[in-house]
Amino acid sequence: MLQNTTVKDYLMLHFIVLIWGFTAILGLLISIPSVEIVFYRTLMASGFLGLVFLVKKQKVRLTNQELLKVIGTGFLISIHWILFFWAARVSTASVCLAGMATTSLWTAFIEPMVNKSKVKWFEILLGMMVISGLYVVFSFEGGYWLGLTMAVASALIAAIFTVINGRLIKRHSPYVLTFYEMFGACIFSVLFMPFYAAFFTEGVGLQLMPNGWDWFWLFLLGGVCTVYAFSVSVELMRRLTAFAINLTVNLEPVYGIVLAVLIFGEKEQMTPGFYLGTLIILISVLLYPVFNYFNRRRQAKRVLGV
Repeated sequence: MLQNTTVKDYLMLHFIVLIWGFTAILGLLISIPSVEIVFYRTLMASGFLGLVFLVKKQKVRLTNQELLKVIGTGFLISIHWILFFWAARVSTASVCLAGMATTSLWTAFIEPMVNKSKVKWFEILLGMMVISGLYVVFSFEGGYWLGLTMAVASALIAAIFTVINGRLIKRHSPYVLTFYEMFGACIFSVLFMPFYAAFFTEGVGLQLMPNGWDWFWLFLLGGVCTVYAFSVSVELMRRLTAFAINLTVNLEPVYGIVLAVLIFGEKEQMTPGFYLGTLIILISVLLYPVFNYFNRRRQAKRVLGV
């Protein structure tokens, strides 16, 4: 049951989404590569949460079977973040966020497949809109095709682990899940490092020694953008509807692109065609929860015979 909502709750939700939109920018501000960023981010996040559990003397035990599922989900999260930060490096933060804007619609297609339910007509329509938006972006920003492809792949993986988490959250505490998923993501980044160093670093090898400012940005990424933002979002879920949360979270790319232009200036200023394509994607993403809301209302009326 939802508690009473206030304007402060909605403002806090937008603030959290703004923080999430800032993560791509942090990926560019930090000098070390994407795999090393993910390693430190997940190490710090799991460390922070582990410290909280230790202070509160909270039990975090899971059965071996459940632990493997959660750690495996952490592997997916690690791949998602590696692709996310890598996409921003090989293109721009704006291009990366444009690709990530497809996450919720990927989820709309994957969730019915997992739950063995029918795909709704408006999901197909909005999916076609997203494809057309991506086509426009590719047409005008062909030089960034690799970054945009990585970002879309990252969005697809994000949709997969979001659906998985939707099932896991019914059985476990969100904080315990996050702790083990961050731990699993950290393990994957470590396991991936030898392969990454051999084939993707052009002979430079791993860069595991951040400079002074890197530590500050990594602290923001692991502490503020991960642990703090997550804990506040979970708290807000008790007072805000899923519709309000999903609609606001879809604004993350908008906030991120605006922040990127303000911080990096001309480097992030794209062609009008890029913004047209991104606008088409964002419109489809924002329309999804609206269509879904009215579709559920119509189904509820049918059940009640209204």
